Amino acid sequence: MSFIRPEASAALWRWREVLAALVLFAFGLRWALTSVGIMQMTGWACIALAVVVAVVGGQRMRFRPGSGGPGMVQVTEGQISYFGPLTGGAVARSEIETLRLDHTARPSHWVLEQPGQPPLAIPVTATGAEALFDVFASLPGLKTERMLSELHHKGPHQVVIWQRSPDAHTAHWLH
Repeated sequence: MSFIRPEASAALWRWREVLAALVLFAFGLRWALTSVGIMQMTGWACIALAVVVAVVGGQRMRFRPGSGGPGMVQVTEGQISYFGPLTGGAVARSEIETLRLDHTARPSHWVLEQPGQPPLAIPVTATGAEALFDVFASLPGLKTERMLSELHHKGPHQVVIWQRSPDAHTAHWLH
């Protein structure tokens, strides 16, 4: 038995990191302004940590456009797996060559390309797609704010979000 409507619960869950940052900020502010010594320093550290958590939480919240889309995403030890009703596949994070956002599909799709394999298209609203944020953020040189702005920019086009530098895999060592 729940006293909160499912819609309100879903909204609170979507804002969970930002709400946690606000609580941490409140405790930190109280300790910083009313205590002395180590507790005061702990309060200022909590305030700094709360700002970082709020920024990252805001980015994660913007990455979650919705849910209930087709298929399911699973990220395990650097491997992204998509199990869809019509298609599916797996891509290793270390092998991703290109990350595109395809707005021509409904809903929009992340398109992951790796050499020697067909592209893997994952709907942005697939169950578990929020796990892709950490994977994408770990790609070297990816601009997170650009990715988030493109995610919310609508239009009939595909956008290359990230592409591995051409010389990343060209070094071949003999020994």
